[in-house]
Amino acid sequence: MSLIRELHRQLTQKERSAVEITQAYLERIKTLEPKLHSFLTVTEATAIAQAQAIDQKIAAGEDIGLLEGIPIGLKDNLCTQGVRTTCASKVLENFVPPYESTVTQRLVEAGTIALGKTNLDEFAMGSSTENSAYQVTGNPWDPSRVPGGSSGGSAAAVAADECPVALGSDTGGSIRQPASLCGVVGLKPTYGLVSRYGLVAYASSLDQIGPLSRTVEDAAIVLQAIAGHDPKDSTSLNVEIPDYTQNLQPGLDCKGRTIGIIQETFGEGLDPVVDEAVKAAIAQYEALGATVKTLSLPRFRYGLPSYYIIAPSEASSNLARYDGVKYGARAEESSLVSMYTKTRAAGFGAEVKRRIMIGTYALSAGYYDAYYLKAQKVRTLIKQDFEAAFQEVDALVCPTSPTTAFTAGSKVDDPISMYLSDLMTIPVNLAGLPGISIPCGFDAAGLPIGLQLIGNVLQEQTLFEMAYAYEQATDWHTKTPSLG
Repeated sequence: MSLIRELHRQLTQKERSAVEITQAYLERIKTLEPKLHSFLTVTEATAIAQAQAIDQKIAAGEDIGLLEGIPIGLKDNLCTQGVRTTCASKVLENFVPPYESTVTQRLVEAGTIALGKTNLDEFAMGSSTENSAYQVTGNPWDPSRVPGGSSGGSAAAVAADECPVALGSDTGGSIRQPASLCGVVGLKPTYGLVSRYGLVAYASSLDQIGPLSRTVEDAAIVLQAIAGHDPKDSTSLNVEIPDYTQNLQPGLDCKGRTIGIIQETFGEGLDPVVDEAVKAAIAQYEALGATVKTLSLPRFRYGLPSYYIIAPSEASSNLARYDGVKYGARAEESSLVSMYTKTRAAGFGAEVKRRIMIGTYALSAGYYDAYYLKAQKVRTLIKQDFEAAFQEVDALVCPTSPTTAFTAGSKVDDPISMYLSDLMTIPVNLAGLPGISIPCGFDAAGLPIGLQLIGNVLQEQTLFEMAYAYEQATDWHTKTPSLG
């Protein structure tokens, strides 16, 4: 059952007040944070004040919207007016935005209650949330393991019931991969469906904001609130937003749907336990009435090398603004060049520096054609493979992550191994498509496994319906980590 709808019912039936619900989540955060480190900032006073305002509306007999009084976590690369936004970087340690991002503004208008800002890999660069300048987030199923990244703080917070829903950002899998590793639902929408205004940029042609939740319906409810055209974002799509929840009803099946298995995502490098769980999920779809066929997307595996040229190139440009001049940290030096150098050396972590260097090299004279331009051409070919596949199927299916959650520290000194964590998710961003990860099993250590469904452009409703049908036929989403 939708957690949002249940909390809404409790509020409207006056079984619990908004303040009581908010305080319960804040107490949960206080109890678990010493172990999990999901939040960088907790906005307790503001949250209680927002909850009190909702209670006053209810007491006055006014109707409240579905999201009014619902607590939420926000990834700390979403600008929040008057609330510290660090991107988990020392260079923005004391940055307090003077404006609100479009998505957080829409959530404010919908009446949600922001509990705080969640941890991430610095500037959203990473797959484990170990690159944060402040703390390493633990996986609620086993705190010695990573929650995935870069939206690991949001995924862990939802899995640990520190908040019912949270927002993350997805550049190469940063919502779906942590959703898989933490056993929750994570949606990366079509590029341009959700405004990026106020999202601190990593790679502008790839970044997209989306929800993490316990159920598919909750993700649909949040997307409904944040999607839509925004004149402040030049890449925002001006399209009509459907009611994503209208067909999410008991008894929903997949009759008449065709699902394509991406051949290239199985085989070498895939954990056998993940392979088995995903194939069992595909069999479940057949039982729900779907037609299943295997398809080849021959350029799918070229997504990883293409991404690690394109994304760092865009990052090297976007992060040039952190020079100590306008905002953020500043090293005190007598010369301008020395101030630039020392500010960036002290402010950025190792992974951010690595990607800036890769991107600067790929864009430099003499190498642009050989690297960046070629990567963009491969990106076009990957998009064409997807277009051909969607001539035959309604959705594509594959594992979200090739493995379950790995031990913290095990891949820190091996960047290539870490980058392989995003092998299954990156092509979706390169093509600008929507993708959703849903829980589909556990390994022998009790760690969650995720199934990824990929849709055609603006086919979020199709993904929600197919994910919901599977969710209703299984009980993986009902299992929770034992944290007390």
